[in-house]
Amino acid sequence: MKKIISILLFFVVFTSGFLFAQTILTASEYFKSVSEYYGTINDYTANVKIAANKQEMEGFVSFKKPNLLRIDFTSPQDQVICFTGDTLTIYLPTLDSAMVQGLEKNTDPSASGANLATPQGLYLMSRYYYVSYESGQTPVPYEEGSDEMVINLILSRKNVSEGFKQIKLSISADTQLIRCVEAIQATTDEVFKFEFDSYTINQGIPAERFIYDYPSSANSYNNFLFSE
Repeated sequence: MKKIISILLFFVVFTSGFLFAQTILTASEYFKSVSEYYGTINDYTANVKIAANKQEMEGFVSFKKPNLLRIDFTSPQDQVICFTGDTLTIYLPTLDSAMVQGLEKNTDPSASGANLATPQGLYLMSRYYYVSYESGQTPVPYEEGSDEMVINLILSRKNVSEGFKQIKLSISADTQLIRCVEAIQATTDEVFKFEFDSYTINQGIPAERFIYDYPSSANSYNNFLFSE
């Protein structure tokens, strides 16, 4: 579960949407352009499917600038992940448990992961990963035989200390939004996959959506990310 949550926070940065460049750009220039577009997005919602560590999950994700995030799962039913910028809460109904982790506001973005959900976070990615096209700027089918067209970017780590040796971003050529993120963990070669669809952008999501109180009957575990 820690692995899934860590990669989830890490990828908040990529889920807000990307601008499809109409001119010929290098991969780095394209990545810069999507970073600039990301800065114009105040909030979004989308359906999400997650495949990680041999687990498959589905849910509805809500994001509000600068770093409010909530996922209400349909599978596992009633599971919730909510990040307020200060506190991460994970409710696991199958275990009747809630895991709570506080993060300091001045935490280094590269350390906490959560603050990567900002334009500055994308800048950090450009610093720590090399960016290239997988097969050029021309859109390709999302999957074999699919009519859905995407542009694929490959991010390769510059330093062996990075947790993921490669990240693949699939960007929808029609909606100009991130369609899929796949990351390969450096030490185990495990693949983490996030698929997004049915976006709504800048709808004025109220901050109250990110207020979450887990059931009082649940067992509570604090500071779980840093515990042994």
